[in-house]
Amino acid sequence: MSKTNPHKGRAGLDRIIHAAGYSMEGLKAAYTGESAFRQETWLCVVATPVAFWLGRNWVEVALLLGSLALLLIVELLNSAVEAAIDRISFDRHELSKRAKDIGSAAVFIALMLCAGIWGTALWQRIAG
Repeated sequence: MSKTNPHKGRAGLDRIIHAAGYSMEGLKAAYTGESAFRQETWLCVVATPVAFWLGRNWVEVALLLGSLALLLIVELLNSAVEAAIDRISFDRHELSKRAKDIGSAAVFIALMLCAGIWGTALWQRIAG
């Protein structure tokens, strides 16, 4: 006999409305509880208008903005992993460390990708 999740009973517009509310709660929790997410959010706020100046066509603007969005997505996932691990235990454990380090590495790679895209676009704008 399979058990069903009592929280999965919504459908249609009701589900969409509740899902949007949960997403807003998640963004608020990340912004108020994670300084890295706050810093990256402000980076995106400042960099978004710059992307429209720096990008010479819609593809370049999309790459610039997409790299910023990816950075926020990866940071949110990293924060979720950290919260789940902290929920289980604050005790030091090799698997907890590995999960948190891997999440941190994912953020680092997203940051490097973002820096590479923005650096290349800036170079093309200035040199070309």
